[in-house]
Amino acid sequence: MSSPGETPALRLDMVSRTDRGRMREHNEDALACDAVAGVAVLADGMGGYAAGEVASGAAAAQVASELARLKAEYPRLDAPDLMRAMRESIRRVNTQIFRVAHRDPRYAGMGTTLVAAAFTGELAVIAHAGDSRAYLFRDQRLRRLTKDHSLLQERIDLGLLRENDPAGQAVRNLITRALGVDPLLEPEIGVHGMRDADLVLLCSDGLSDMLEDAQIEQLLRAHDGDAPRAAQELIEQANAAGGRDNISVILIGLHLGDPSRGPS
Repeated sequence: MSSPGETPALRLDMVSRTDRGRMREHNEDALACDAVAGVAVLADGMGGYAAGEVASGAAAAQVASELARLKAEYPRLDAPDLMRAMRESIRRVNTQIFRVAHRDPRYAGMGTTLVAAAFTGELAVIAHAGDSRAYLFRDQRLRRLTKDHSLLQERIDLGLLRENDPAGQAVRNLITRALGVDPLLEPEIGVHGMRDADLVLLCSDGLSDMLEDAQIEQLLRAHDGDAPRAAQELIEQANAAGGRDNISVILIGLHLGDPSRGPS
C-alpha cells in the first residue's frame, strides 16, 4: 500500500491495431500511443481519402505529443490540470483543421472524431468528440466510459429509440460533434478511477458498429491477459461481421504498484 499523498507507481501496456476493413479503399483512422507518458489517442477521419486522413493524423499526433511533452515536464500533473491541458490541445487542433478545411478546397469538409486517454496515478482522463469510444474492462465486465455524440444517441436519450433498434440504422453515423466542423468545439472530458489489472479500450466506430458491447466483452474475456491477441481478434471479428468501415483499437492494460518499489 502507498502512503497518504503518494501517487501509486503506474505501468501501462499499450497495444494498437488498425485495419482498412472490407469495404473501404483507404484507412482514414489514426492512432498515437505513448505508454511511458501514459497517453493514447485514436482519431477517425471523415471527408474522403486525403482529407479525412490528414485530419485524423494531425489530431492524433498533435494531441498525443502535446500531452506527452507536458507530462514529461510535470510528472506529478494532477487530473484537473490534465483535463485543462487536454481540452486546450483538442481546441487547438480543431481550430487548425477547421481553418485548413475552409481555406483549401482540397480539404473541404474534412474533420475527425477523437477519443483520448491520459493517465495520472490512479486516474484516467478521457476526452472525446464524436462516436469513437472508450470502454473499461474490469472484473470480466465491459462498461462504456463515453457516450456517442450522434443523432442516434440523442434519440435514444429522448426515449425515441432503443439501443440496437433497427430503426436507428439510418441515423447511426450522423455525428453531432467532431473536430474541424465547429470552430467552438467543446470536447467532453471525464475522470475515472482506475484499479490494478483494469483494461481500457479505445476504438473507432468501425468496431462498435460491427460488434455489440456483449460481443466485445466476450472476446476480451476469451483473451484476458493477452492484449495483442485480443486486439487482433476484435479486428478480425469486426471484419467477419461486415467490415464496413476502417477498424481501429487501442488496448491499455494498467498495473498499479507500490511507488517505493518502482516498476516491476
